[in-house]
Amino acid sequence: MKQTNNFPDVTAALAKNRCEAYLIVADSSNADMYFATKFLAGDPFCYIQTRNARDMMLISDMEKSRAQKESRIEEIVPLRFCDYKKRLKETADPGRAYGECIGQLLQNEGVRHVAVPRDFPVYTAQVLKEMGFTVNPIQSPLRKLREVKEKGEVNLIRQVQQANEEAMQAAIAAIKTAEIDDNKLFLDGQPLTASRVRRIIEHCLLDHDCRAHGTIVACGKGAADPHWHGEGPLLANEPIVIDIFPQHKLHHYCGDMTRTVTRGETTEQLQQMYDAVLAAQETALGMLKPGVAANDVHQAVCDVFEEKGYSTDAEKGEGYIHSTGHGVGLEVHEAPSIGLREIPLQPGNIVTIEPGLYYPQIGGIRLEDLVLITEHSYENLNTFEKEFVL
Repeated sequence: MKQTNNFPDVTAALAKNRCEAYLIVADSSNADMYFATKFLAGDPFCYIQTRNARDMMLISDMEKSRAQKESRIEEIVPLRFCDYKKRLKETADPGRAYGECIGQLLQNEGVRHVAVPRDFPVYTAQVLKEMGFTVNPIQSPLRKLREVKEKGEVNLIRQVQQANEEAMQAAIAAIKTAEIDDNKLFLDGQPLTASRVRRIIEHCLLDHDCRAHGTIVACGKGAADPHWHGEGPLLANEPIVIDIFPQHKLHHYCGDMTRTVTRGETTEQLQQMYDAVLAAQETALGMLKPGVAANDVHQAVCDVFEEKGYSTDAEKGEGYIHSTGHGVGLEVHEAPSIGLREIPLQPGNIVTIEPGLYYPQIGGIRLEDLVLITEHSYENLNTFEKEFVL
């Protein structure tokens, strides 16, 4: 399956699963829906692609005009075409009336066997089955298409990553200029807390029409939990993990990066951890090119850590306890994963490389870059420096 001319062709998946149409019902927060339609809507609507590579949207009458102007879909079908109001009056059930409208549209296309994503609404599926359709939940073919980014998508992700770097610069500048008093950081006479740094990050992202999603500013021993958001005053001489993964508010593409810093002095133990993480990341980056298996990249990172005396057994709950990276696009975590699975990297993949070390009695260290797999190698979409001690 190859996406060409901005058309997400899923006909091969339909043939494989012996279905006549692929159906999504969701709002535009669903990455597959936005990828297929390029339409932003807060309420659920319907996308259909038939085995003949014809696609259409079923949408409320109110949204028809905007959909015609903003979406990439040419065939926009308003609910009135399917007698939605009449069905609603007869059933007194908006969900059933909507499901019957979808069914009518499918019947008009001669469809009886429908493929749907695995998170398809259960009640809508029930209504369609009662109307005589077979509904087959399949692994999303759109998610597979999203793994390889076209040039326009790459440029949108570059835009978000640039905003990300500016936000990281603002955060680290605040930490670097903070004064140390009683082992705590103070900025302009006030405690520099994790929440305050997050606000600095979020304000910067808003200036670039981006929104933050769960930004991590985790200091000290708590940073040994990779996804702890962080709270309270930031401490001197302790590791501070800053992980920023914004999404653009209009085109929805994401960025991702992590830096770990410390203000003041560090211990030999922490410096060795940082150096090991940096060495592991550089090893992984040096392997990246089309055809390289993701699990080989992950194993190389594990090898570096083990050679330096760090555990890579996730069940122990310390050391290196997660995969090496993940895809980034319309979602901050999407395929392909840089972990245990043997997945060959392809030109157009955009993935993170983010090794880390985590010890509950010491803290955490993580470094993360966002990279594009090119025709022959890779391009690092980060230019931000890696400096541990500020």
